[in-house]
Amino acid sequence: MAQTPDPSRRSERSRRAILTAAADLVHEVGYRKLTIEAIAARAGVGKQTIYRWWPSKGAVVLDAFLAAASQGPEGLALPDTGDVRADMRGVLRAIVAELADPRLSATSRALTIDMQGDPDLADGMLERLLGPQFAAIADRLRSAQAAGQLRPDVDMSVAIEMFIGPPYHRWLLQTGPLTEAYADTVTDLALRALGP
Repeated sequence: MAQTPDPSRRSERSRRAILTAAADLVHEVGYRKLTIEAIAARAGVGKQTIYRWWPSKGAVVLDAFLAAASQGPEGLALPDTGDVRADMRGVLRAIVAELADPRLSATSRALTIDMQGDPDLADGMLERLLGPQFAAIADRLRSAQAAGQLRPDVDMSVAIEMFIGPPYHRWLLQTGPLTEAYADTVTDLALRALGP
């Protein structure tokens, strides 16, 4: 007796194929030259299938990014060794390395441009990509606060911006190199401002 095909399994296979195709193509041709048609052809699906699940090229690429960087069910957690300076240096070095990676940087830069004119993409990036990173940094800084390493009156949203704002500013405006030494300097200056 033949089994009835399970549409949800077929849908999940198609979704994975689309995300894989988008990730591969964005690295091969770049974000600007990437098209929904090319993603559909590579994934072996119809263009309408992609538009049924995603409203734009940016939304597909964002999901492909998230799928590739999935943190698993426990979510994103930062190290907490008890030494906030060492832990935050590690975080900033990782951010700087990602921003300096030419393959990731070109796509991130294009998504950043697209999100300026696409509120849904901007909301998705904030909620699904940046939001968890901000929350993990806030958790680590609260732990440092509880240990007396930061002032008790620190505004957490401003504190987060003091760490991640400078690298993103330098990346967006291309005002200088993104190095580990730069990450360490930003960390040290932020902790000096936030310390007890």
